[in-house]
Amino acid sequence: MIKQQAVNNKFKLNLILKITQAINENFSIEELLKQYENVLLEELKIGKIAVFKFNTKWETILVSGVSDTYINDIKIEKDLSCYNEITYISTDFPKHLQSFDFLIPVHHKTSVLAYILIGDFDEEMEGMSPAIKHLSFIQTISNIIIVAMENKRMYKELLAQEALKKEMELASKIQNILIPNQNSLPQNQYIATQGYYQPHFEIGGDYYDFINFNNQELGFCIGDVSGKGIPAALIMSNFQATLRALFNPETPLDQLMHKLNKKVCDNSSDEKFLTLFIGVYNYTTRKLKYINASHHPPLLYNFKTHETTHLKKGCIGLGMLDEIPKITIGEITISNHSKLLCYTDGLVELERGEKMEVSVQFITNLFSNQKNLQDTFFDLRRHINLGKKNKAVVDDISLFGIEFKA
Repeated sequence: MIKQQAVNNKFKLNLILKITQAINENFSIEELLKQYENVLLEELKIGKIAVFKFNTKWETILVSGVSDTYINDIKIEKDLSCYNEITYISTDFPKHLQSFDFLIPVHHKTSVLAYILIGDFDEEMEGMSPAIKHLSFIQTISNIIIVAMENKRMYKELLAQEALKKEMELASKIQNILIPNQNSLPQNQYIATQGYYQPHFEIGGDYYDFINFNNQELGFCIGDVSGKGIPAALIMSNFQATLRALFNPETPLDQLMHKLNKKVCDNSSDEKFLTLFIGVYNYTTRKLKYINASHHPPLLYNFKTHETTHLKKGCIGLGMLDEIPKITIGEITISNHSKLLCYTDGLVELERGEKMEVSVQFITNLFSNQKNLQDTFFDLRRHINLGKKNKAVVDDISLFGIEFKA
């Protein structure tokens, strides 16, 4: 008897060693599951097995010796989740579970990772059934295998998260290169400029740009793709390349908008659209031509008259319709010392509880004063930082300003 027990113990230790070696040798989840199935079927002579494991949802990962019909009828939450320890499956259980003899939950910390159902082929066999004989051992190796599988899944998920993080960091660096930094913004005897860019996530769907066409003309724009994150950033990066290729002083702004609209329609899904403000300023004539495509109207403040003008003329947003039905080109002569503020909706839409507050008037008041552009932007950035601190900022924020010198 003692000798037989020693033989059995050695047999089980060898099986555990075989499994742990497979784990240490970094077998795949599929290979570990095959090892587990082989131990139960071939070594322990278990007749029926069903293994249900929770990943993001409950999945059936192993079935042997029983009809799929019974398995398909099993509802984890209803039939199994109330059991936290090894349970004998009696006639009180639902009929589709009575093909099995025991239910074995597999725990990891405070949660259940898996449920194992086991049973014998021959209900009338002589001697002790394998399911009863090896019950505790099956629980042990089940815990080893399932926890190892979970660790591998979590490690794989961690690697994927790290890879995504690196990709996002790279995308963020690339996007920051595409967005003009303060040192590259135009500064000359005619104008001074300021810019600010803050994506809600690591990358976003906002964009602004300046293009020096020649010694007399400056092109500039600001845009905002509906939505946030990677999809919006991809559309915007494609749009930036298109705009840079098409935007020039020889192409009238209304023709440019038709071309840009076609590109946005071709390159984005139906639910995505883009708002845009685009302008061309002539240093010599001091004329500003612009089109506002459903963007927040930029603010133009006149230092001499103290008047603030909202630049609204334009058309619908890009990508809203296959063809833009009507485009109005705005034109204004900036005869006095003035400053312009262009911004995306993240600047004015702040979340307060369950409500969204649009504080256009607050921004107008903050901008429409005798402060120069640099000091004005200091006030605007302080407003943004306060919103970030209070977690009220829920969208990408971009803004740029131009101070037209007297």
